[in-house]
Amino acid sequence: MDAKTLKKKYIDFFKSKGHIEIPSASLVPENDPTVLFTTAGMHPLVPYLIGQKHPLGKRLVNVQRCIRTADIDEVGDTYHHTFFEMLGNWSLGGYFKKEAIELIFEFHTKILGISPKRYAVTVFSGNKTSPKDIESENTWLSLGVPKERIAFLEDNWWWPPGSTGPCGPDTEMFYWKPNDIPGPKKFDPSDARWVEIGNNVLMQYIKTDKGQLLEAKQKNIDFGGGVERTVTVLSGLEDDYLSDTFLPIIKKIENLSNKKYIGNEKAMRIIADHIKASVFIIGDGVVPSNNERGYVLRRLIRRAIRFGVELGLKQFTKSIGTAVFKIYSDSNYDFLQKNKHHILTELEKEENKFTQTLQQGIKEFNKIVDKWKDINGEDAFLLYQSYGFPIEMTIELAKEKNIKVDLNGFNEEYKKHQELSRTLSAGQFKSGLQDNSDITKRLHTATHLLNEALRRVVSKDIKQKGSNITPERLRFDFNHHNALTQDEIKAVEDEVNKIIQQKLTVKKEDLPLKEALKSGCQAEFSIKYPDKVTVYSIGSYSKEICMGPHVDNTSQLGCFKIIKEESSASGIRRIKAVLE
Repeated sequence: MDAKTLKKKYIDFFKSKGHIEIPSASLVPENDPTVLFTTAGMHPLVPYLIGQKHPLGKRLVNVQRCIRTADIDEVGDTYHHTFFEMLGNWSLGGYFKKEAIELIFEFHTKILGISPKRYAVTVFSGNKTSPKDIESENTWLSLGVPKERIAFLEDNWWWPPGSTGPCGPDTEMFYWKPNDIPGPKKFDPSDARWVEIGNNVLMQYIKTDKGQLLEAKQKNIDFGGGVERTVTVLSGLEDDYLSDTFLPIIKKIENLSNKKYIGNEKAMRIIADHIKASVFIIGDGVVPSNNERGYVLRRLIRRAIRFGVELGLKQFTKSIGTAVFKIYSDSNYDFLQKNKHHILTELEKEENKFTQTLQQGIKEFNKIVDKWKDINGEDAFLLYQSYGFPIEMTIELAKEKNIKVDLNGFNEEYKKHQELSRTLSAGQFKSGLQDNSDITKRLHTATHLLNEALRRVVSKDIKQKGSNITPERLRFDFNHHNALTQDEIKAVEDEVNKIIQQKLTVKKEDLPLKEALKSGCQAEFSIKYPDKVTVYSIGSYSKEICMGPHVDNTSQLGCFKIIKEESSASGIRRIKAVLE
C-alpha cells in the first residue's frame, strides 16, 4: 500500500463515522511557544481540547505534517524521522475510550486488512496517583485481542506539553513486522520486531498548576498514527526508507553519488530525512539562522551535507530537494509547489556557506594537530560543535596523520552539551495556548490590535507572518522591508492605546471560511483553513480568523508598549511588546 492510498482510506473511514476533515496546520505553531515546531496533530487543537468549541464540531480528522527534533542524532536507522505525517482523529467531549478503541480497531483490521495475529496493544498499568485503565483493557478483550497480547505499562501516560492542561492514559497499537516468523503468543513491547502503528491518548484528567489530577469535565480522544511506519509494514518492508515515502529520494542520492543504498544506508537515510525535513520547514516560512527554528533547520541541512561528503557529493542539496516535491505533489501540499524556487534557493545558499565552514574546520584541525599532536576531547567537540565535523570525520583525519583522538573525552563533552540542550529546551515548555491566564488573553487580544494598527499606520500591505506569546510579552512578525522609524513605532503604540481606551467589545463567531474572507476578515495566507472558522471582531476595528484566547473588552488590556523592533528574516520585521 502506498502513502496516498493509506491517507485516503483513513480520511474516508473517519468521515464515514461522522468526523469532519480539517487541514494540516503549519509546522510553525501559531501563538504557542511550548514547542519550536508542530510535533503532533493535537498541537494546533489545544484550545479546543481545553474547552473552546470547535466551529466544525466534536469529531475531527486529518493528516498533519510534523517535525520532531529530539531524536535528530538517532536518524540513520530504519525508522527514526525528523519530518513525518501523522494520521489523527479527535473527539472533543464526545465519544470516549470504548468507541475510540473500537473505531481504530475496525480501521486497522477491516479497512487496512491487518490480521489480528499480527496485532498487539499496550494499556496503562496504573500507579500511585492514577488507577489501572480497566475500561481500555476490557474493550480490547471484547474485540478479540487475547490477554497475552495486552501489555500493561506505567509509561502509557500522556502529560500536557505545558505545566497544566488535559492529560491521561494512552493505549498503543503494535504490528508484528517480520514476514517469515509468526508473531509470538505473548506480546513483549520491548521486542523491536513489534512496530507501533497508533496511539489513542485518553484525556481523562486535568493537571492543575499545583500538580493535582482532576477529573476533566470535557474528556477528549486524540489518536495519532505515523504514516511512514504504517505504510512500511503494510508494504511488507522492514525499512521505512524503502517505502514510497522515501524511495524516490534514495534513488536520487544513488544516482548523484553513483553508489548503492546497500552498504551506505546510514548516510543516505540521514541525507534523505534531513533534506525532506528542511524542504518542509523552509516551505513554512523558516530560513537557516543561529536562533530557534532557524538553528534547527541549519543543523539539519549541515548534517545532511556532512554525510553527503562521505558519499562524494558536492552541490547536491538542491537536486535532492527536487525529489521531495515529487512525493508530495497532491493538493494538500500545494504550498510546497508555490514556494519551490525559494526552498531550493535557501538549500543551495546554506550549502555554499557550509562548504566554507568545512574548509575553516580543516584549518582548525591542522592547527590543533600542530600544537598538541593528539586530539583531546574538548578539541574534538570544538570541531563537531563549531565546524560541523562528525567525530567519525575527525577520527578519519587523525588516522591519516597517525595520531589519536580522545573518544571518551569527546563523549563526555557531548553528554554535557546534551544535558545543556535539554535544560534549554525545557524553557520552551512554560506557556502557550493551553495557558488561559488573564495576561495571556490580554496579550493575545493586543496582538490583533497591533496587526491592524500596523496596516493603518505603516502600510496597508502588511500581513502577519507569525506570532509568539508568553505571559511576559507578545512577539509579532510581519512583512516589511525597512525598519520602523521611531515616529512610526510611537504612532503604532498610540493607535493601539487609542483603541484600548475606546472600550470596544470583543466578539466571537463561527463562520464559513468564504463568508469570513469576503467580509474582510484578516487571515494568514500561508495557512490552509477549514471550511468553517472562528472569527474574533474587536468592535469595527479588527476582524481576524483566530483560535483564541481573548478578553471580552479592550478596557481589560491596560497600556500597550513596544519594547523592541528588529529584523527577523529577509523582508520580515519583528515587534516585541508588553502590556503595563
